[in-house]
Amino acid sequence: MAAHHILVVDDEPEIREALVIYLKSDDVDVFTASNGAEALEILEKETIHLIIMDVMMPQMDGIKATFKIRETQNIPIIMLSAKSEANDKILGLNIGADDYMTKPFEPLELIARVRSQLRRFTNLGSFRMSESEDILQVKGLVLNKTTKTVEVDGEEVRLTPKEYKILELLMENKGKVFSIEEIYEKVWNEPSFASDNTVAVHVRNIREKIEINPKDPKYLKVVWGIGYKIEKK
Repeated sequence: MAAHHILVVDDEPEIREALVIYLKSDDVDVFTASNGAEALEILEKETIHLIIMDVMMPQMDGIKATFKIRETQNIPIIMLSAKSEANDKILGLNIGADDYMTKPFEPLELIARVRSQLRRFTNLGSFRMSESEDILQVKGLVLNKTTKTVEVDGEEVRLTPKEYKILELLMENKGKVFSIEEIYEKVWNEPSFASDNTVAVHVRNIREKIEINPKDPKYLKVVWGIGYKIEKK
């Protein structure tokens, strides 16, 4: 079985080292960062399935880091803080944390919460160890070729058959730019003739469904004068 990857983010070396000892096992690999900025760098390079995030840290604190992570990913985040005030806990949960523990914490309780969050994430279908031939994924955008479904951050998005085929074509060729003519001919299976508006309308509809801000898309990009592509990252 492939390992779950857990990222521990805390500016105290003793806590990071202790959590590595508590969490590391046959089915868990642990990555560490000393602040939010380091955590974001690791997330760019590694597939992480759960984050344990301290609140008070230099350079970038846990609140700012969680807010940035939630712009693109829905992986579970458990926040740690020496503060016990209710407003601190509420702020963390409101910006996207899934759970909250106050320092000092009981290691066995933290491990139990970690396992619970991983089970929940897995059972909801949001967690995938790796991209297979049937699963196409870019950050929170996931296309399942077997079930013909599309999800954004774990939420299913309903596309028309033509919208689905356009998205499938682009996601199968991440980073490659397709002209309007190429998209029309591959999706409609007929020669392209005055197809600009037809393809543009379908692309606009896809963006309305998969993008948080369709006017500033992070997935389906236009390459002016050439065509469209799905970003690799």
